Amino acid sequence: MTNHTADTSPNKIRKAAGLALPLVIISTILKWIWLIVKGLNSNQINKSEKFWDMISNDFDKQAKDEKSEKNHISTIENTKKYLSASDIVLDYGCATGTVAIEIADKVKKIHGIDISSKMIDAAKRKAGECKIENIDFTQSSIFDERHKKGSFDVVLAFNILHLLEDTSKVVQRINGLLKPEGLIISVTACMGEKKTLLSIFLFALVKIGIIPFNMRFFKISELKDLISNGNFLIIQVENLPNNPLEYFIVAKKI
Repeated sequence: MTNHTADTSPNKIRKAAGLALPLVIISTILKWIWLIVKGLNSNQINKSEKFWDMISNDFDKQAKDEKSEKNHISTIENTKKYLSASDIVLDYGCATGTVAIEIADKVKKIHGIDISSKMIDAAKRKAGECKIENIDFTQSSIFDERHKKGSFDVVLAFNILHLLEDTSKVVQRINGLLKPEGLIISVTACMGEKKTLLSIFLFALVKIGIIPFNMRFFKISELKDLISNGNFLIIQVENLPNNPLEYFIVAKKI
């Protein structure tokens, strides 16, 4: 694997999690705080990877509540509208592979990547159980040189753009990985639109270094500008149901 430079932020409060940080993630944060207090993390090179490894066993539980399930269904339905049988897809921050598995029958090939080895292990296990053969899952960074320029028709970036050290650099990298007129399909929490107890809590944890990754509190206008400035033409912007601060965006490479 190559240097994670703008990609060391965990690949996820994403997929099912999104903006409505579930109790399982909050409990993981509390566990993380306890480990910090005990000094058990002082020599960890990649704290964000370790953090998401901790949450991997419980990650799929995040989709079980009714609101998250509705958001997930909406995201899958919207995404499938933009896919074709010849597409080669990169699922950036694939977590346990749920989205990749659900769209696999609509495309030619999916490459799922995540920085968490345990997330990848879970994704491989689930794909095997479903007997899906057109997906490969790899512990990898978006900047891994094995991902060649102009290789993908679609890049999925679900619940990750707000968790990056340098979102602009990642969007430019995604543009480079896409074929001409390729699509980026994203879901992103825009917590800068409205202050909530959750956003205040998360902001405080980021500032004091308890959460071991960056978190951006975007306004939707800022996110749209960032994507457009990455040489994309935005073709759809839609709020997810039950979550007015979470946005589904599709943009075409120009």
